[in-house]
Amino acid sequence: MVKVIQADLVNERGLRNVIDGEAELLLGFEFNIRGKLGTSLYAPFVSAIDRPGGKITMDIDPFVPTNMIAAPSGTTHYKIVSAGAEVDFEAEVFVVASAETAILPWDAALTAVVNHVHNVTPASTKPLFVALGIEFYQEVNGQMYSLKNGAFNPLALVKVSGL
Repeated sequence: MVKVIQADLVNERGLRNVIDGEAELLLGFEFNIRGKLGTSLYAPFVSAIDRPGGKITMDIDPFVPTNMIAAPSGTTHYKIVSAGAEVDFEAEVFVVASAETAILPWDAALTAVVNHVHNVTPASTKPLFVALGIEFYQEVNGQMYSLKNGAFNPLALVKVSGL
C-alpha cells in the first residue's frame, strides 16, 4: 500500500492517496503470509473485468486437485473462493460480491469447471479488484473442520483495474 501511495505524483508528501496513486501495484498482493496462492494453486485460471457491464469473472477449467493444489498436511477437502470488489477510497465505501465452490474432495478426480461471476456497479470509475483463494478442510467423523483454523488458506489479488 505504501508503494501505491508513493506513486501519487499529484499531491505533496503527507497528502498522497490511493486514488492518485497506482492501484495496479496491488496486483499479486497476498493476504496470508503463511499460505500463498502462488505456491498453493497451480491450476490455470482466468479473471476478467467488464467495467462497462459491471461484471467481474473468475474461471478455472477442470483440473485434478492432487496434481494442481499443494495442500497442507491433513487436508482431505478444499473449496475455491473468489470475490470482486469496487472500492471508493474517497468516500470509504465499497461494493463486494463473493462466490465459492462447494467443499470438494482433495483427490485425483477431475473437477468441474469453476465459473464465478461478481456484479459491481456498471461503468464504475472506481478501482476494481479480483481476489482468489482456497480454504482447506479436514473431514473427521463426517464433519468438516477448517484446517489449522485457516492459517494456511491463501487469498491473493489476481487482477486489478484502477482508473
